[in-house]
Amino acid sequence: MFNYCEFSGMLGRLLEPTVTGTLALSVFTAVLGSFQFGYNIGVINAPQKIIEADYNATWVHRYGEPIPTATLTTLWSLSVAIFSIGGMISSFCVGVISEWLGRRKAMLINNLFAFIGGGLMGMAKISRSFEMMILGRFVIGAYCGLASGLVPMYVGEIAPTSLRGALGTLHQLAIVTGILIAQVLGLESLLGSEELWPVLVGVTVLPTVLQMVLLPFCPESPRFLYIIRCQEHHAKSGLRRLTGRQEVGDMLAEMKEEKRRMDMERKVSIAELFRSPMYRQPIIIAILLQLSQQLSGVNAIFYYSTSIFQKAGVQSPVYATIGAGVVNCAFTVVSLFLVERTGRRTLHMLGLSGMCGCAIVMTIALALLDSVPWMSYISMLAIFGFVAFFEVGPGPIPWFFVAELFSQGPRPAAMAVAGFSNWTANFIIGFGFQYLAELCGPYVFLIFAVLLVFFLIFTFFRVPETRGKTFDQISASFSKHPPAMMDLDMELGKRSTELDYLGGEGSLD
Repeated sequence: MFNYCEFSGMLGRLLEPTVTGTLALSVFTAVLGSFQFGYNIGVINAPQKIIEADYNATWVHRYGEPIPTATLTTLWSLSVAIFSIGGMISSFCVGVISEWLGRRKAMLINNLFAFIGGGLMGMAKISRSFEMMILGRFVIGAYCGLASGLVPMYVGEIAPTSLRGALGTLHQLAIVTGILIAQVLGLESLLGSEELWPVLVGVTVLPTVLQMVLLPFCPESPRFLYIIRCQEHHAKSGLRRLTGRQEVGDMLAEMKEEKRRMDMERKVSIAELFRSPMYRQPIIIAILLQLSQQLSGVNAIFYYSTSIFQKAGVQSPVYATIGAGVVNCAFTVVSLFLVERTGRRTLHMLGLSGMCGCAIVMTIALALLDSVPWMSYISMLAIFGFVAFFEVGPGPIPWFFVAELFSQGPRPAAMAVAGFSNWTANFIIGFGFQYLAELCGPYVFLIFAVLLVFFLIFTFFRVPETRGKTFDQISASFSKHPPAMMDLDMELGKRSTELDYLGGEGSLD
């Protein structure tokens, strides 16, 4: 798991302005939820055959005969995909829960789902119940659905404008770290054995305990306290802890302006996001960015990488899967360095185009595998490249980009819609890919290549650059200008700071 001291030191060295201990602690604690998300995506990949064998043993114990192949395929697909159903349902509640409880308390209460889900999965084998395993996957999915909205919302609101992209990327870094650790622990020599796989799926409660211990030491989002709860004193206190500065008047003034604008509007519901011309364009962008992440095909690799490598003829598919996990983490760190220098839009397009190329190469390699044995190495390199390009852009950027597109008022509803879109697409891939792969064979990734081209074109023509802008500047650009003018509007003001926004040069107001 993460080492807090190394984490804080890394931020302090790499990011400017200075990252305070409180900010580092708060981000680290929040992304423990992201770590859980990643861990539970990857945890049932490597031990798939062992868990399926246990399902069969349970079936034989109950009915006295082996489980039919079609039934086993359905049960396994359900075990994978019901995680996403839990996420779909809970992600739609992110807005309501975060407004009712606050960001920090919502993350704290959410840990109850992790305890219940981890307990159910861990007890499934001894109880001879694959139903408990499936129910546990549903409950832990509900936890991850809330975390996938609450974490980027909280991190985006406590991060300084100049660090918002880099700190937002840590959400994705924690996810891929969770995936990698799940893959390593899933080795048969560690926890992926017939006896220990319940420990593998149940150990997810450990980061839950750590987050519950640390969250009381983290401040609530000052933006939430000031703009939503009107608690100026508590907001000031939180800002001082997060920034290490006693004078935080410029930040409060920016929040005051955002609150003034929000008070002039009606409370934004999910339906209003689609009805209002002010919100329709950004919510469509938010949805399609989330779809570009999930319908890129990357989760097909995360869920089924071991079986994909087996079909590609790789000698040690489990270790190749771990290699893909290492690439996953390494290129998320690359994105951490680049996101505030290169910009969100550029990195997203670079990632989409690279993934499209790798999907085509992967298809060719898999199609020629029977006649050209060394194509197994090409397919493995194509998968590694696919994962690398994903983490440069489409992996980390959609999560925090959605939070950037909206001001404080509509943000919770927008995060709920975006999260629901993400989890719905996740479910479709998790449940349908195995059947799609059987139907299309080696050509299955051509479907994703076509989708990637569509998302690349959409990003080029419709998605603005948000680097270096305040939340209010970004949301104001949608109401002031048609989509074709967004990029110019952002470019003219990209060097502005919070203080510039309050009256200096470069303001959009």
